[in-house]
Amino acid sequence: MTASKAKTLSSLFKTAVKNATKESSSLPSGDKPLKQFVSSLDTSSAPSPSPSPSPSSASFRIRSPQPTKKPANDGSLHSWLLQPASTSENSIGGFTDELHSILCTGHPESSKDIEEMMDNGSSLGRVLNIPWLSNVSNNNISLRRKELSRERKQKWVFKKTQSGRFNRLIKMCGDKLGTKATIEVFDKLGRDTGLKEYNALIAICLEKARTSNDEDDALEHMSEAFKTLKKMRERGFQVEEGTYGPFLMYFIDMGMVEEFFFFCGPIKEGNPSSVTRLGYYEMLLWIGVNNEEKIQELCNCIVAADEEDDFKLKENYLLALCESGRKDIMQLLEVIDITRISSVNVVANIFESLGRLSFDSFAEKFLWTLKNNDYKMADISRLIFSYVSAIPNLAVEDLFLKFKSLHMKFEITPSSASYEKLITYCCDLHKVHFALDIVHQMCEEGLSLSIEMLHSILHASEENYEYNLVRRIYSLIGCHNVKPTSETFRSMINLSVKMKDFNGAYAMLDDLKKLNISPTSTIYNTILAGYFRESNISGAMMVLKQMESEDVKPDSHTYSYLIANCNCEEDITKYCEAMKAAGIQVTKHIFMALINAYTACGQIEKAKQVVLDKGIPVNSLNEIKGALASALACSGMMPDALNIYKEIKQNGGTLEPKPVISLIEHFTSEGDVNILLQLLEELHDPDYWFDGCCRAVVHCVTKKHLRLALDLLKQLKDEFHKDDLALDVVFDEVFSVIAERQPNDLQIGLALLQAMKDELGVTPSRKSLDFLLASCVNAKDLQSSLLIWREYQAAGLRCNILTFLRMYQALLASGDPKSAKTLLTKIPTEDPHVRCIIKACQMTYVQSTSSKMKKQKVQKKNKT
Repeated sequence: MTASKAKTLSSLFKTAVKNATKESSSLPSGDKPLKQFVSSLDTSSAPSPSPSPSPSSASFRIRSPQPTKKPANDGSLHSWLLQPASTSENSIGGFTDELHSILCTGHPESSKDIEEMMDNGSSLGRVLNIPWLSNVSNNNISLRRKELSRERKQKWVFKKTQSGRFNRLIKMCGDKLGTKATIEVFDKLGRDTGLKEYNALIAICLEKARTSNDEDDALEHMSEAFKTLKKMRERGFQVEEGTYGPFLMYFIDMGMVEEFFFFCGPIKEGNPSSVTRLGYYEMLLWIGVNNEEKIQELCNCIVAADEEDDFKLKENYLLALCESGRKDIMQLLEVIDITRISSVNVVANIFESLGRLSFDSFAEKFLWTLKNNDYKMADISRLIFSYVSAIPNLAVEDLFLKFKSLHMKFEITPSSASYEKLITYCCDLHKVHFALDIVHQMCEEGLSLSIEMLHSILHASEENYEYNLVRRIYSLIGCHNVKPTSETFRSMINLSVKMKDFNGAYAMLDDLKKLNISPTSTIYNTILAGYFRESNISGAMMVLKQMESEDVKPDSHTYSYLIANCNCEEDITKYCEAMKAAGIQVTKHIFMALINAYTACGQIEKAKQVVLDKGIPVNSLNEIKGALASALACSGMMPDALNIYKEIKQNGGTLEPKPVISLIEHFTSEGDVNILLQLLEELHDPDYWFDGCCRAVVHCVTKKHLRLALDLLKQLKDEFHKDDLALDVVFDEVFSVIAERQPNDLQIGLALLQAMKDELGVTPSRKSLDFLLASCVNAKDLQSSLLIWREYQAAGLRCNILTFLRMYQALLASGDPKSAKTLLTKIPTEDPHVRCIIKACQMTYVQSTSSKMKKQKVQKKNKT
């Protein structure tokens, strides 16, 4: 939300605050729950509406209450506070009607009616799109659960997923149904709505309000958040920081000062222990609105104070200053007693700030203090890492040296935990080689390495395409007695297969058996997929025989690989029948494999019939349709593929990134490029968007849509302005496509070169100019060749031997042997490969020209 729109929302909020009392005075006398709730949210401690609170109210410690009026029921954000907890026609009932309209048509039904809807699956189950609410057999449910469990375990093996998966579930339900309906759904599914669920739903509402571009819409989302808070209070939950923190951060981000203090009042009264913690948010507020006077005031008012509560407040002020990266912390660092800080996490944040600000003297002073006061050595080691990892512009190698030197200076042995943090830091920076060096040193010092950390290194090796590191990791396991698991072997075998070392993969498989670890279908599937990628069918069949000999049952992934690589309809039928006989549930991977297999066999109509199968889970339908669109696009049936895309969009669905990339790559439309731009808008992940945009640029260039290509290149430049290498890759790819096409495409290449300099301010790379010079050779264009030759000099690129050879070829091809002969004298010819290229150029252009001239003379002589 923009600042102006936040200001408008703030004015709406203030209107509600100013009229707070009027409606509360008219509350029904018999509504005791309502009065209790309004009392719990009393705003008597909120500051006066003055935009600049007086010095006496600068701190939560010493702020005196100022009475204000209570909100009026004017339809704004706070009107819900004054409404009865029970549903009625004029209050919460309206809100209930709205939520029930999402679940079903007509008026809201009773609890009994909702249960009936759940039973027949007519409304709620359909809206939720939850397959386990359908009337399926217990056997299918069991198989489906096992399949889902395998998929989740494989996909999220390197992540701590409990919280992440739950938040995604909450977000999906909250987006589709709203907060109240989501709570009802959880109740129906037998899950109690606890503090975690309420906090997650509140966070969704606040995020929607934050990202909304419409003031009324933002106000509605804020109202929903407060209603959820009300519901939470009605169920007896205490409002802790996990609940009130997101509200306060929203007000801070929006610069809503009065609303911030309005909300803090009830929190302080209902939870007095939160007062010191509210100081953290107050400091963030003044930092957010750039009120330097208030920031200094908060610092000054506690410098001399030394009571326990004052120290906790000082601690929270300091934490806020540290997280904001301000140098104001020096004033508090001078007086803070680091040993009294309650949490090592807070101390770690302070040390990170010291590193960011390069406050070396303070860091060493605090480390000495902590050591002399018998602070735990493991915690001091962690603080050293927090400090050195935050130092700006420090290479990983230098960071490690500083990490070691500080441990030596303070005579502390690095802990396993700090070593593992350092290894994670290296992996995040793609320094996997160095991470392994640290692992080796860690083991040499007799420290234990967790298997989870080893898994993260394997994962980083895969992410960075450094598959060969698996041999070093495998050796490390053997040398340091690390106990691998089945997942460890799966990851190592996967890396071996990806670098086509199948012998190494089988050697690891043998070692797995020696450790009495049973091989799983997932491990064999990894090898099977590798053979299929190499089109090695016999190798894939050998894997199946080994699975049979080891009594490892194929799973749905096994059959999806087999079906996807069938080259005839008979094999597809054979594997489908085998899968059915084994009692394996048909998953979305099987459906997508069937689509790809039928398309590869030329059975397009059968591929289209797959998406009509009634066994497809509703929440997987769009993904499977996307696979069909991708397969049709790859088969040259772009109109049909686009029709599926339009159908998905009309039904309110979205396409997965990979099918979108496939549609962009095979886009063939000559005129309507708007569809191409729509497809690009479907990509929200930065990596996928970069890939899709590059392909779209290539399409525009090949179809001579230069203006659109430049617009897309400008977007790329804006998104990746800090990554010059990424931009060079894009331009190199575009000019390589131009070099491979017909000679008349040279002109669009030259126009693009001029535009990238004039409009985008980008200097062409050597590779881009090399491709353009190759285009000049194909076009036999002397003037363009000389132009590109000058571009090397303008870009500050020294001509290397390959550039000379390419220019020599261009001069010969464009009919200027004299200039070519002059240039030849500047080319070193000691390398035999260089002499070979020169000879090939002369044979191609000089001799062919001579023979053509002789032939023309003979023809002319015969005529005379």
